[in-house]
Amino acid sequence: MTAAEWTAVAAIYREGIATGHATFAAFPPATYAEWSKSKITGSSVISRNAQGEITGWACLSPVSERCVYAGVAEVSVYVRESARGQGVGDALMNELVARSEVAGIWTLQAGIFPENVSSLALHRRHGFREVGRRERIGKMTHGPLAGQWRDTLLLERRSMVAGRD
Repeated sequence: MTAAEWTAVAAIYREGIATGHATFAAFPPATYAEWSKSKITGSSVISRNAQGEITGWACLSPVSERCVYAGVAEVSVYVRESARGQGVGDALMNELVARSEVAGIWTLQAGIFPENVSSLALHRRHGFREVGRRERIGKMTHGPLAGQWRDTLLLERRSMVAGRD
C-alpha cells in the first residue's frame, strides 16, 4: 500500500465505518502518513479487481510498545461493499498471515463486534479462535448505533511457524 492509494483505501474504510459494525472509529485518518504511523511497516496489503480498482485492504498494528509484545499484532481487514462475498477477504487474510510470519509475529488478534458475522467467519476460516468477550468496552459516537455501548469479541491466531523456538 502506498500514499497514492490512500484515497481508495480511505473510501473503503468509510464504507466499513458506515455499517456501524466494523470499528469504533468515526472517520479514517486525514492522510496516509497519519494512518501509516500506527501500522507495522510492510504489513499493509491491498487487493485489486481485473480492472485494477482497489477492492480491499488489510494491515497489522502493534498491540503494545513493550518489547515482550513485539510478536503480537492486531489485524484489520476491509473489503469494498461491491466486492464482498467474492473471496477478497480470504486473499487479503492469506497475504497478511504470510507477511506476519515472515516478520516473526507469533500472535494475531482481532477485536470484532459480535454482529459482524462475516468478519467472524473470515477470521475463523483462517485459524482464529475466540478467546473472550469484552462487554460494554466502548460507546459508539457515530452512525446507526451512536450512543450505544458495544461488546467486542477477542479472537486470536497463534502461528505454527513464528515464535516456536
